[in-house]
Amino acid sequence: ELGGTLFTVAKDVKVQVEFNPAQVRAYRLIGYENRLLADEDFTDDTKDAGEMGAGHSVTALYEIVPVGVETDVTIRVPDSLRYQTVRGPRGGGPELGFVKVRYKQPDGDRSRLLTHPVSGEAGRVASPEFRFQTAVAEFGLLLKGSAYRGSASYEAVIAASRASLGADPEGYRAEFVRLAQAAQALGLASTGSPR
Repeated sequence: ELGGTLFTVAKDVKVQVEFNPAQVRAYRLIGYENRLLADEDFTDDTKDAGEMGAGHSVTALYEIVPVGVETDVTIRVPDSLRYQTVRGPRGGGPELGFVKVRYKQPDGDRSRLLTHPVSGEAGRVASPEFRFQTAVAEFGLLLKGSAYRGSASYEAVIAASRASLGADPEGYRAEFVRLAQAAQALGLASTGSPR
């Protein structure tokens, strides 16, 4: 029944993020594995993508490894030429990356393009909303038993989410803290299965 109340404001919404190799050594999208498109499909208006309804938002989190930090992660090279040339990286100055969004009007067949550079400002403090989102993502990695969970722990999830409750008029964030505590109490191991 929820689908009947959805008022679509954009259809076939696609997002493409390109990181500046002068700033980012490696990156990984957290989640959305089942929604990935081939790079060339971004500009192909015949490829279906997601719909966006009025008042809806989507959050995508990337784990990045800055230049100068040692890692065993392989760098993914995008097809765009903003920071890359045939001969290799051309650098993009202080920008961290570049975001492109394609969408169609609800009654349209041709996509429109929006672009936005992402600042690489150092020393910015993460908002409570962002810190809470990362705690939720860490919780998901633990439940899934992800190979990318690193040093994630239920203790860290609980501490980070408690510290970033912020305004919680409906109590959803507090409920998440209780859910994480329940998962910890049940003894769900970091492999995602009960002990």
